[in-house]
Amino acid sequence: MRDNKKIIPTLIAQKGSLGGMNWLIDRNLTIGRDENCDIVIQDRQVSRFHAEIRIGNDDQFFLFDLGSKNGTRVNGRIINKGVELNDGDEIKIALAQEFLFVGSDATLPIENIVDDELPLNKKLFVEKNARRVWVGEEEIAPPLSVMQFNLLLLLYENENKVVSRNEIIRNVWSEEEAAGISDQAIDALVRRLRARLTKLDNSHDYIRTVRGFGFTFENQEYE
Repeated sequence: MRDNKKIIPTLIAQKGSLGGMNWLIDRNLTIGRDENCDIVIQDRQVSRFHAEIRIGNDDQFFLFDLGSKNGTRVNGRIINKGVELNDGDEIKIALAQEFLFVGSDATLPIENIVDDELPLNKKLFVEKNARRVWVGEEEIAPPLSVMQFNLLLLLYENENKVVSRNEIIRNVWSEEEAAGISDQAIDALVRRLRARLTKLDNSHDYIRTVRGFGFTFENQEYE
């Protein structure tokens, strides 16, 4: 059932060897190559004890670099001291592993969502600000990757319209990456997203391919 409870902050691994894994931040977490770290990254670019996420007061969370050799970045900027993390921040450990921080304040109370943004008659529901997705009464967990979520949101907000491959590239990939994106890369992303949705509902194809044009999203209404 959709609720309005706050979620525990989550660290979601994106690009890198840990891709797809996630950790609840309910205590301080160390990140590094040493096997005693809470999050172990087996890469020589990563220092033994590279960085740490620490819980502060009033639902604040901070990321510290622990004097690493190859640096820690938040949203592309290298950090030299502790920085407060905000929902949606992208963290990079050296050049080896990327993470997404989903904050404890991500979930908006359902009663604060405008009625026409809450299609209670539709089976799939996306809560944009919280990056949360429900299929029926079950929430997708672990959360979708950043690219999967951005693709689903693009299709969801253009329900029953054909979204071209060029539109997908512009909305899902960065400008630096866009030039090298192939049709095969788009198809692979769509395939992974379909697989996540199918795990919760294999009775309906939410994403349909329109040959020669792109893709369209078709939600399902409750009977």
